[in-house]
Amino acid sequence: MTFKQKIHANYQQLVQDRIDVFKDMIVALTEDSKNDAKGSAGDKHETALSMMHIEQEKLNVKLKEVLAQKAILDKIDYTAIAKTIIVGSLVKANGIYLYLSAALPKINIVGINIIALSPQSPLGNKLMGNEVGFTFEINGTRYLIENIE
Repeated sequence: MTFKQKIHANYQQLVQDRIDVFKDMIVALTEDSKNDAKGSAGDKHETALSMMHIEQEKLNVKLKEVLAQKAILDKIDYTAIAKTIIVGSLVKANGIYLYLSAALPKINIVGINIIALSPQSPLGNKLMGNEVGFTFEINGTRYLIENIE
């Protein structure tokens, strides 16, 4: 397994774990609301059910966001190697590894930090379509593209 494949697999696992957690939380809230409905009545009961429903809606929004991230990762051909930066490229710039995919948490693989970023982010937008040797500046920091995988 190549370094880039390990990164991609790690991010896919991270996203799948988040999906599983959100689904479990939604199921638990649904069960709680069913159980609560059996033995309660009155204003406190209605407030509790309303709060559970609001929390369930928040979790559903978060779940949709993570499912969208999964869809982006699923579309990436991590074996593709391009001379210019595309979605799915692993870019080394200023000694920092950047994985152009979706905005996801920083991970560490074999002692190397990797930052996943969206092509729509300011840094991702500057990187897209450029080649090794390209330099640019964001927020006063100059970047040099050292490598593209």
